[in-house]
Amino acid sequence: MSLDILIFGAHADDAEIGMAGTIAKHTAAGLKVGVCDLTRAEMSSNGTVERRAEEAEQASRVLGLSCRSNLGLPDRGLYITPEHIEAVTAEIRRHAPRIVFAPYWEDRHPDHVMCSKLVQEAVFNAKLRNYKPDMPAVQVKELYFYFINDIGPTDLIVDITEHYEQKENSLLSYRSQFELGEGAVATPLTQGYIERVKARDSLLGQRSLIPFAEGFASITPYVVHQFGQAAKS
Repeated sequence: MSLDILIFGAHADDAEIGMAGTIAKHTAAGLKVGVCDLTRAEMSSNGTVERRAEEAEQASRVLGLSCRSNLGLPDRGLYITPEHIEAVTAEIRRHAPRIVFAPYWEDRHPDHVMCSKLVQEAVFNAKLRNYKPDMPAVQVKELYFYFINDIGPTDLIVDITEHYEQKENSLLSYRSQFELGEGAVATPLTQGYIERVKARDSLLGQRSLIPFAEGFASITPYVVHQFGQAAKS
């Protein structure tokens, strides 16, 4: 399926934490948005692989995703290897997105960092005609980075106020991760994590008088046609 936007995360719930409001805003506008989770999160302290997959499916419905895939790479075993780069590159070529998102390159979780690096490698390789020529080369026009646990320098923000309820509902889909239920163990995610995400999104919008915003980073300069009219949306 051809997509307008393809978002990569190391685990199901990464994309929702960082940019569920932005996803909902774009799907509501009629854009085709997909998410690719690199692992099945089999090393998570709470929940099971099966339940996490069900939760991801529920969150996808809340956000109106066109598709969601899982590459089944090893949780806590993501590395810059030819095999892992090839898997991510193939996903980009399969969907030919105009815009790709990945986790910010600095985060307390090593898998988020490795996911960021793998996507950067794959976006570059995807455009090389002589790299794995069995699939057509794809030129990604824009690559942005969303924040999960740690905030870095924010190059742009998206007003997600009208879609914040969808973001919260998508996060609440992952009850195995964010609720300290029977048999669960305490983790940073069960200690009021959703509330902290909401506070962060509120703080990001504060300087622009926006109730809720999500922030993004870009390696390349953000281009405008003229001040007051953004070239990218």
